[in-house]
Amino acid sequence: MAEQATPQIEGHLDQRFEGVRAAFEENFRERGELGAAVTVLLDGAPVVDLWGGWADAARTRPWQRETLVNVWSTTKGATALCAHLLSDRGLLDLDAPVAAYWPEFATAGKERILVRHLLSHRAGLAGLREPHALAELYDWELTTARLAATAPWWEPGTQSGYHALTYGHLVGEVVRRVTGQLPSAFLHHEVTGPLDIDFTIGLPAEEARRAAELVHPRVAVSSEQRAAFSQLEPVALAALANPATGAADANTPEWRAAEIPAAGGHGTARGVAALYDIFTGRGQYAGRRVLSAGAAERIREGQGACRDLVLGAGFAHDTEIGLGLWLSGRNGSYGPNPRAFGHDGFGGSFGLSDPESGISMGYVMNRMGGNIADDPRKMALIEAVFKAGHHRGA
Repeated sequence: MAEQATPQIEGHLDQRFEGVRAAFEENFRERGELGAAVTVLLDGAPVVDLWGGWADAARTRPWQRETLVNVWSTTKGATALCAHLLSDRGLLDLDAPVAAYWPEFATAGKERILVRHLLSHRAGLAGLREPHALAELYDWELTTARLAATAPWWEPGTQSGYHALTYGHLVGEVVRRVTGQLPSAFLHHEVTGPLDIDFTIGLPAEEARRAAELVHPRVAVSSEQRAAFSQLEPVALAALANPATGAADANTPEWRAAEIPAAGGHGTARGVAALYDIFTGRGQYAGRRVLSAGAAERIREGQGACRDLVLGAGFAHDTEIGLGLWLSGRNGSYGPNPRAFGHDGFGGSFGLSDPESGISMGYVMNRMGGNIADDPRKMALIEAVFKAGHHRGA
């Protein structure tokens, strides 16, 4: 059901990208947007920075410039960045066995799983085999211990299967073993704090006043969708529903306080765009070197296209994951450049990096859509950005 009117849109944009404003407004009129923000950087400079709508379901709080929100799996780009920082510093070998850093991991056929397999969703650990409650997910030691003890669902390294929630604990525990810090602390100390990027893994209690309320999709799940979900392979059910999570969970103090590096990131659209701009800038952001150019490039090192064992049915073509982020590929998930890359968040948010065009994007919203990836609002915004043609390579 479309909105009856477009809310007032705040912010600014370069007039060359006026089409992005039109697409942003259309998301409210035609695609059920409640509150949202989008930022586009071109060669590191903001050319689009828009926000509008409401930060709560009751429409009592207007979305403001500093409103932030949980971005679900868009967080994975930040977590992957932590691993690449350590690799760039010679502290983590992406081709080493995970057990070299996490000895307890070397059980149940996981002795030869490499760090690169964790980053590329090829470790075979897309979900736990035993029931795992949401409250247990909040327990870092318990969750990582269960992951260390479990057996892979498929032969590691041979195929990708989206590690929806386990990704953050797997990569994050390697980060912790190397640095002594959980990913949230490492990211803040090494990247977002020094660079003043408005993004955190977890949400500090003092920032809760800025947080938008996540809202379930307006359209109820159809009986056909329920039937399709019930027929998913066990590995997909383990990845997507063990534990099951949704908007109501992510609005709680418990979720916001927890260390969930796969899905617990909170930020503004500017914060998301800034993080992904580190890769677009080939390791530089705001004139400061964060990664070497080689390390920034390595995150999109393709690990082989395939039909993903968890999300495969949701894409028209086979997909390919690099060492932490998804390639745009034939689906055009991150624009027309097949080597552009990024990550979507459950319900609609995304971060995008296209070094060849100089474009970085961040989009955040609070009314969740029904797509795990390639939400129609996202695709409309990306199409408008690249249709403008005012970027390198156009």
